[in-house]
Amino acid sequence: MQVNANNSRRTRRKPMSEINVVPMIDVMLVLLIVFMVATPLITQGIKVDLPKVDAETVEEDDEPTLVVSINAQGEYFISLGETEAENPPAVPLEQIGDNVTKIMSQNPAVPVFVEADGGISYGVVMSLLGTLEKAGASGVRLITQPPGAPVADAD
Repeated sequence: MQVNANNSRRTRRKPMSEINVVPMIDVMLVLLIVFMVATPLITQGIKVDLPKVDAETVEEDDEPTLVVSINAQGEYFISLGETEAENPPAVPLEQIGDNVTKIMSQNPAVPVFVEADGGISYGVVMSLLGTLEKAGASGVRLITQPPGAPVADAD
């Protein structure tokens, strides 16, 4: 036993061998809330109001797909696989033909999908389909929504 100048007993404290995890749990809960709030706000791709059609659903594969989109303003967008940007640049129709030709020369088996806004005229979609056909994309599929699907939010 040790006695100091005041004649009081001083006891030795044992080192604490337990980790306090409460601050770590607090941080994790805050991060969880941040991601839960931020995830719905992150929208990727192009806003397209797809026409509603009662058609057979195509099963998704792990292979990359080529998606050419036309928005309500008649602007064209192209994306390959999961490489969609948040605000992709609009591409002229001639450049889409060139890009599809390059992609098809490297991988002729890549499936090609067209995603067109329901308000776009038939002629605009047909000119895109003609361009894709000339570029070597055969068996182009059209993306639609089932009749009961919710309407996309307009910004």
